[in-house]
Amino acid sequence: MKKLIFLLFLPLILFSCNGRYEHETIPNVDLRFTIYPNSVTYAELNHYGGYQYFTGGVAGVIVYRLNEDTFFAYDRACPYDWDQSVDSWLWVDDSGLLIVDYHCGAKFSILDGSPVEGPTSLSLKHYKCRYDGASLLVYN
Repeated sequence: MKKLIFLLFLPLILFSCNGRYEHETIPNVDLRFTIYPNSVTYAELNHYGGYQYFTGGVAGVIVYRLNEDTFFAYDRACPYDWDQSVDSWLWVDDSGLLIVDYHCGAKFSILDGSPVEGPTSLSLKHYKCRYDGASLLVYN
């Protein structure tokens, strides 16, 4: 009987958290806005590889233009320490290829939001994008 109890609790012991608690989810908040990425108002999104910051979501939103018709939108809240402070907000680095949390050191690919380096194994929170050639709807 003791062996059975030990075997039942073994997974809990092996997979328990050590040190920092990593948040598995960033809260869901309603998000819905429309922009016109080819207008001068959004000049940074007029070209491939361009990005721009917007309000909304949990900590703001990064919209990135991959090509003519493909956009990605990520919440600026870092999945590792999103609730700590505004210091944990995400920024696009100088290369334009990585999204970085300068507070904890986490780095994410701007192409899919996956972690590249740092203390987290969680990807960025994505928002949906629908582009009709003129307007871009960002929503969840």
